[in-house]
Amino acid sequence: MSARIWLLLGGMLCLHAVFAQESQRIYLSGTDKDHTINWDFYCSGGQRSGKWTSIPVPSNWEQQGFGGYNYGHDKVKADEQGTYRYRFAAPANWRQQQVNIVFDGVMTDAEVKVNGRLAGAIHQGAFYRFKYDISSLLHNGSNLLEVKVSKMSANAGVNRAERNGDFWVLGGIYRPVYLEVKPLIHIDRIAINATAKGDFWVQTFTSQLPKGYSLSAQVFTMEGKAVQEAVSIAATNEQTYTLQQAVAHPATWSAEFPHRYRMVVQIKNGDRVIHQVTQPFGFRTIEIRKRDGIYVNDTKVMLKGVNRHSAWPESGRTLSKDISILDVNLMKDMNMNAVRMSHYPPDEHFLEVCDSLGLFVLDELTGWQAAYDTVVGRRLVRELVERDVNHPSVIFWDNGNEGGFNRALDGDYALYDPQQRPVLHPWERYNGLDTRHYPNFNYLVNSSLYDSDILMPTEFMHGLYDGGMGAGLPDFWERMLQHPRCAGGFLWAFADEGLVRTDKNGIIDTDGNHAPDGIVGPHREKEGSFYAIKSTWSPVHISLPVISGRFNGRIPVENRYDYTSLAQCHFRWQLLRFPSPGKNTTADTIAGGIIASPDLAPHTKGFLQLALPTGWQQADVLYVTAWDPYDREIITRSWPLQSPAKAPNSFVSSLQQGINVANSGDTMIINNVHEVYYFSRSSGQLLQLTTPAGKISLGGGPVLAGVKQELKQFNWQEDNAHGGGSLTVKYEGSGFLQLTWTFRPGGLPVQLDYSYSIKGETPFTGITFRYPEEKVQGLSWIGDGPYRVWKNRLQGQQFGSWYKAYNNTVTGESWEYPEFKGYHANVYRATFHTTEADLTFYTANEGTFLQVFRPQPPKGASNNNTNPAFPEGDIGFMSAIAPIGTKFQDAAQMGPESQGNVMLNYTPVSGKIWIGVAVSH
Repeated sequence: MSARIWLLLGGMLCLHAVFAQESQRIYLSGTDKDHTINWDFYCSGGQRSGKWTSIPVPSNWEQQGFGGYNYGHDKVKADEQGTYRYRFAAPANWRQQQVNIVFDGVMTDAEVKVNGRLAGAIHQGAFYRFKYDISSLLHNGSNLLEVKVSKMSANAGVNRAERNGDFWVLGGIYRPVYLEVKPLIHIDRIAINATAKGDFWVQTFTSQLPKGYSLSAQVFTMEGKAVQEAVSIAATNEQTYTLQQAVAHPATWSAEFPHRYRMVVQIKNGDRVIHQVTQPFGFRTIEIRKRDGIYVNDTKVMLKGVNRHSAWPESGRTLSKDISILDVNLMKDMNMNAVRMSHYPPDEHFLEVCDSLGLFVLDELTGWQAAYDTVVGRRLVRELVERDVNHPSVIFWDNGNEGGFNRALDGDYALYDPQQRPVLHPWERYNGLDTRHYPNFNYLVNSSLYDSDILMPTEFMHGLYDGGMGAGLPDFWERMLQHPRCAGGFLWAFADEGLVRTDKNGIIDTDGNHAPDGIVGPHREKEGSFYAIKSTWSPVHISLPVISGRFNGRIPVENRYDYTSLAQCHFRWQLLRFPSPGKNTTADTIAGGIIASPDLAPHTKGFLQLALPTGWQQADVLYVTAWDPYDREIITRSWPLQSPAKAPNSFVSSLQQGINVANSGDTMIINNVHEVYYFSRSSGQLLQLTTPAGKISLGGGPVLAGVKQELKQFNWQEDNAHGGGSLTVKYEGSGFLQLTWTFRPGGLPVQLDYSYSIKGETPFTGITFRYPEEKVQGLSWIGDGPYRVWKNRLQGQQFGSWYKAYNNTVTGESWEYPEFKGYHANVYRATFHTTEADLTFYTANEGTFLQVFRPQPPKGASNNNTNPAFPEGDIGFMSAIAPIGTKFQDAAQMGPESQGNVMLNYTPVSGKIWIGVAVSH
């Protein structure tokens, strides 16, 4: 026993007067990216190097304008060092306490000195909490802390595991630094194993305890109410103790019901508390049942997860609890229940939020396709597990990634984890699980038929640009639900890992196609897949019945929760009516009501019963919304209640003049009172139209998208009975196209009937026009929205009235969402707001896709998997559209809905649209 403790025990100091019962945390740095403290700083190379200045701590120094940037794939990397200095006051009564200095994360090697003396061995490894006992290094008054940080490690294994990874590699003291002050007789740490049955064991690691001292552990609710009496044991000569007790019928922790308790562990001398530690925890049991599945609290679970990098554009890997809350809420809003830490341990506050809001977590030791050496790896495994062991959200340890497995470390996790959580090797078969990355659809099918391992891909549906993610997920997920041994999977990835480059005028850099893989953008901008995933993974699965005048209000529903009864959820319906064409897209709610929650247990089916009012058929759309027990919206489904437009009357005038037709060379001119239409007699195409206010540049069609054809007929026919006429145009080639333009007096919009057929497989089918993109200011429409769709990503949109301004967003390379260009589903009416006039199209066919120009290909794309074929036209009316693939797979590998389009038996497609112009200037 040290002389300092003997002095204490000799009665020269009074413990209860001098020491607080809880440890103190005194921050030397700020606490997060938004709360920093300036330290003196010297950078050895790159930007702003070679001089002493200051830097906010915590931070990555690149984001403060120092040093140089590297992505892990760079062959040559900047290797600057940063030297930090900071003066701090010694804690009060420090001579009678143990003072540790704690670093939550430093990239990468850290040499720490206090008052010119080394605090301990240089720490290597960027993502791990480490600490030194500096009690013997302190002085009264001011103390000098010096930290020399090397961005590249002196250990080759650390560089292979961390610095060559598929992510940004930065430098600096990027997580908080603080003093941990505790009594000389103290609890060092605890490790809890609390099972779903209520049994708990608390491993308690202490300083040497004097004779007559005792240890106790007691369980409290999060509100501070004691659950039962404490359990106590007498101190011995050991420094490790296990306290054991059972709690009857505890509220268990799961992602659906994240019930937590507080454990209070105390060292006592008689009745006097010398030191105590308070630790939130949950009663939870994780079990892999070989050739079956993953069970949490004796219930089989399907993990609906995503991979998450710890990153924010302006601050790099320095985050905040607010960002953790934001990210977890976004995941929960997508109906996810799990997250994988890729490819390193997160900030501890992220795990705290997962504990509180409910997400299952795969916690990962860094090792991107290369592993730490055994000496360093053993220390880092210990630091990882000791920090995170008490988080109920953590259900697996990942020992590296994609071959970055040091197998000598597999058994080390259990040394520090009394729960004995399973260890995974993400990407390979290990421990009864097949975690294969990026399986195609056929792999799922074959796995369900011929394999015995539990299938749980720890990366799938790669989200580069606008591909993967929600595109193809419905086919995958339905097959996974049918798979007898599937435990779900983890999408790649949550967010585009884009950094604001201080050396490139503040651009957001995703390193080409290496990092724009997210469902959300760098600042968490939502892509279309966000809502497709939300719909696909909804635990309340609402089918879409055909609603007609005989609808009896019954809607099929399936409970896909693992623990929650639908009686614990709540439901509402709404009837809405849409506005007339224009930028005002606000729909009027004409009725609404509560739906009785059906008492459906998990994985059972039943019905929602809607009590709709008389006359409900006059509304334009029915919405049904479900909320979970915590009032988080789970899903909203929509049903159009009207057919697409019949002959619209929005543009009817009192003018009753007839239709005038004239020819001028190759041009046929048809005057329809409000508009004059110009057609080419040699191509059959519309050239333009004019109004009293000027030219409307709609032309170049319609043509059959993607098909070369020859004009076979161009014929005008008077309609003497109605005062109008029709223009018939026919084309032949690889398929056929027949068009009939109908002009009526009285200012009615022009009607276009079309019929076509195409031979063989095609990525899309439909008719298109040309219109100058630079003249378009915005689009309002009635149909599914507000995001564009692909053939294999129709989910997540609502039938409604929408508007969006023009943008030229390239998904993952710019982040103004929703993207303007692309396909829009089930469009009834669309108005293009232009510099010339408002140009409105009405459709008569359910399921019509509106093509809005052609999305610009991503600059960083290395293949066309995420850049599907698109019609050459600018405005199109399509009956079939293209699917989209992933970074690693073309669309055809992603399931039934990802295949090309074939017109069965050469059956023609027929459609009808009307065109109306309203002068807006």
